[in-house]
Amino acid sequence: MNPDIARMARALYRWLWQHEFWLPPGITWEDMQETEDTRYPQPRDLLLSIPFAIVLVAIRYAFERAVALPLSSKLGVRDKQRPKAQPNPVLETFYTTCCKNPKESELIGLAKQSDLPVRKVERWFRRRRNADRPSLSKKFCEACWRFLFYITAFFTGLAVLYDKPWFWDHRECWTGYPQQPLQPSLFWYYLLELSFYWSLVFTLPFDVKRKDFKEQIVHHAATIFLISFSYCANYIRIGTLVLVIHDAADCFLEPTKIFNYMKWKKTCDSLFMIFSAVFLISRLVVFPYTVLYNTYYYSMEIFQPFFGYYFVNTLLIILQLLHVFWSCLIIRMVYKFVLQGTMEKDMRSDTEESDKDEEREKIKEKEKNGVAYFSNVTSNNYIQRNGSEPLDNRTHLSNGHVKER
Repeated sequence: MNPDIARMARALYRWLWQHEFWLPPGITWEDMQETEDTRYPQPRDLLLSIPFAIVLVAIRYAFERAVALPLSSKLGVRDKQRPKAQPNPVLETFYTTCCKNPKESELIGLAKQSDLPVRKVERWFRRRRNADRPSLSKKFCEACWRFLFYITAFFTGLAVLYDKPWFWDHRECWTGYPQQPLQPSLFWYYLLELSFYWSLVFTLPFDVKRKDFKEQIVHHAATIFLISFSYCANYIRIGTLVLVIHDAADCFLEPTKIFNYMKWKKTCDSLFMIFSAVFLISRLVVFPYTVLYNTYYYSMEIFQPFFGYYFVNTLLIILQLLHVFWSCLIIRMVYKFVLQGTMEKDMRSDTEESDKDEEREKIKEKEKNGVAYFSNVTSNNYIQRNGSEPLDNRTHLSNGHVKER
């Protein structure tokens, strides 16, 4: 390695790990040295999360193939048959290199290049986008995996924390801080959660992309930074509370999706109402008081503000802003549910809007071609739009067939 680069790397390393950034005033890294009887969090421990995340990805792959996918077939989850886009090198090149949803001017230009009507070019792009959207069985498998993890992580968190004093008295999060020994159960619980979020980052390009995809990226990044920094700065007690609060609502979200894919509407709607209540209470009431108020005010009874104090609180506020964003979406859905008595499909996070566009386009084409007939019922007679009566008791269907009455 170049000596200048090595010198810069060492200088950056010394600057990054200054105790002023990570520890309260008056505490240095020498005070956090381990002994035979006492172990403190070490930053190098976090490197274990990468191989563990890869293991989780492998476990997920095996679970989805061996368990979730066969289960989807047995429970009646069927993938929708989508019409395929005809091979077209010109349109495929534009789709993969430029844009997946071209503007009207671009559609006209592509129509000229490919010698096709503009409407057929629109249909080609719609079908091509449909082909890239995940199938229902893929969504089902992903929801099953996440449900398995969240339910495991939540009850693991409860098992780890139920006998810890800070779980019941939140001021205990700061007793003796930062010289709070690391217990093995807390270490493995932290490693499990951090590895899972790293695994979500690794599989992000392949997972189902929903409307809140950008917010999910911000959430994953903030969570990984928060878990990592809280471990290095020994904010583990408050970190465990954050993790268990988040997992509580997610335990209801994933089965809601599963029953939605199974078309069990009443069960899905009931679970969604339970999820909404748990989410709104845990994220808008419990989290602000148990975590935000705790870190912002109670911690000041023990130490003076330092960089780590401001950094952790900033990450927690980012999470809370995301909670508010998702809560607004949930409240909208609950409001419509109360008014209409049922959950509208287009309000769910993974609604396929372009499928509806395809259906509307077909209806327009049928109306334009004169295939669709609109009739009025008057004294058991069907009168066509041109005013002439049918020769016999037959009804014209919208698909062009004739049905005997």
